[in-house]
Amino acid sequence: MINRLWRPIKEGFYGVGRHGAMSFSSASAVTITLIIISLFMIFTANVSRFTQGIEQSVQISVLVDYDHEASDEEDQLSLDIQNIPGVKSVTYSSKDQEFQYYIDSFSDEKEKAVFEPFKDDNPMHDAFYVEVSDGTQLQNIADQIQQMTGVYKVNFGGQSATKLISALDTIRNGGGILVAALSLLAIFLIQNTIKLTIMARADEIAIMRNVGAKNGFIRAPFVVEGIIIGALGAIVPILLTVYGYIYLYKYTGGVVISNMFTLIPPHPFVLKLSLILLGIGMVVGLIGSFFSVTRYLRWKR
Repeated sequence: MINRLWRPIKEGFYGVGRHGAMSFSSASAVTITLIIISLFMIFTANVSRFTQGIEQSVQISVLVDYDHEASDEEDQLSLDIQNIPGVKSVTYSSKDQEFQYYIDSFSDEKEKAVFEPFKDDNPMHDAFYVEVSDGTQLQNIADQIQQMTGVYKVNFGGQSATKLISALDTIRNGGGILVAALSLLAIFLIQNTIKLTIMARADEIAIMRNVGAKNGFIRAPFVVEGIIIGALGAIVPILLTVYGYIYLYKYTGGVVISNMFTLIPPHPFVLKLSLILLGIGMVVGLIGSFFSVTRYLRWKR
């Protein structure tokens, strides 16, 4: 008699314990995956910031030919440069400004004095400084400007600048692809865990079907469970992201290597990142559980 009473109780606790262990395993897998996703999102976002910083600092210097320094010719040249696709802005600098800039580049007053006699017979050129919207187009835009009438010489960072920007852009795109791949991995892990949970509740699902429960009614608790698993799995990555990034920013002072490479300020960056991680976790849990239950219900139809 006692055994008859104890057996269903024991089996019930065993089922709950086993189901809880599977849910914990799935949440742990999501946690590990989201930590990796967080790291790559932080890396990718800051690489994007580095790339933008380099693009803003690298300008195309266009020297005007001595024979085309008339104001109407320079106005036309400026307009032609602005009409090139990818050109963000064009700034004019007179030869006097260029000469003064060159002298100011020397810190020693004696060295500055050497060039003072050349001020009356200024050897510098009028110039335009061109800022581009996409650093990968530097070489292409520079080549187009060089072919224009009235252009003496075009200077910019050359192949080293374009290669650096291209490499950073490739890293940024690669980080985005990796985040998507890791999200798919998390979906697969949750899907397998929910599938095991469904197998453990096969009898319950069969009973619900026998009494006329529709697929949506059967599917709903498993979908909610998947969302909860995804949300729980995001808690640790969010905490590590917030406190870890704030510590990194304070430790480095927001600067990596040089002032050209600065980190994104923590606020509101970590808040946005936390919401993204929570959203990824919940969506991954929803998708994984939905497809898992749907496949099972179709298979048992």
